[in-house]
Amino acid sequence: MRTPRLTLVKILALFLVSSCSMIDTYTGEGDNKPVRETGFSASAEVLEIWDTGVRLNDNPVVGFRLLVTLDDGTSYEAVTKNVVSVVHIPQVQPGAVLPVKVDPENRERVALDIYEERK
Repeated sequence: MRTPRLTLVKILALFLVSSCSMIDTYTGEGDNKPVRETGFSASAEVLEIWDTGVRLNDNPVVGFRLLVTLDDGTSYEAVTKNVVSVVHIPQVQPGAVLPVKVDPENRERVALDIYEERK
């Protein structure tokens, strides 16, 4: 016979797992983490930023339009979003050049590589 306590633990665990997945979707981390792990390094000039309206621990999820420049000198525009600490907002304004990782299989997928702990 199942105890109600065991069922409650399973429901709670399912809720926590689905919440983490939902957070990754809204913040962009679900897409960005694999790109940071397997992508190659490049630089990108911030062309435009916007507030997505999403917050994670009071830090905004910022949308970015970037001009990505590869090591061979070719450039192209890409769009991504990233959680940015409120204290780093001045450093990601238009005109800033930031390190990024680029998905080798789909160069449109770009992730900012500005935080060591997110690698």
